[in-house]
Amino acid sequence: MKFSAIDEYGLRCMLQMAKKGPGGSLTLVELAKGEDLTVAYIGKLMAILRKGGLVKSTRGQSGGYQLAKPAQEISVNEVLQALGGKLYSREDCDKFPGQHDSCVHSVDCSIRSLWTGLDRVVSGYLTRCKLSDLVMTEPQMGQWLQEKPVGLSPLENSKPKESSQAGGMK
Repeated sequence: MKFSAIDEYGLRCMLQMAKKGPGGSLTLVELAKGEDLTVAYIGKLMAILRKGGLVKSTRGQSGGYQLAKPAQEISVNEVLQALGGKLYSREDCDKFPGQHDSCVHSVDCSIRSLWTGLDRVVSGYLTRCKLSDLVMTEPQMGQWLQEKPVGLSPLENSKPKESSQAGGMK
């Protein structure tokens, strides 16, 4: 699995704004300089993030871009979904290179269950990680990650477990 350049640099721009603090804004030129990218590319990223409701822009001499809400209220998952969508969606099954109108595995697909479970775990983890959590040094972030074990989302932890007395393996 790979994250796109849009995901990476969009998240980095959001982090620049988070480091600026509440109410602080950055221009396209400042954001581009901070990431060593073109102003046009940063403009494209900011348009996506603004459409996603994560940043707001102000025109004029003292204008720029700033976070639409406090960094502690913005999850990394929100940012990545605004930039590139969900990691996996059932609609992905509608897009396949086959010659038929529908996937030959549309009725019973264990791989679809794998992608759904993986999406749930990754999305849950990225939802718990807020933009404000990323405003730290690399060693601090490494420590934070050790303290936040990867696992099921809080909703999954509350679901009753299936009984293993059903006889046999699943």
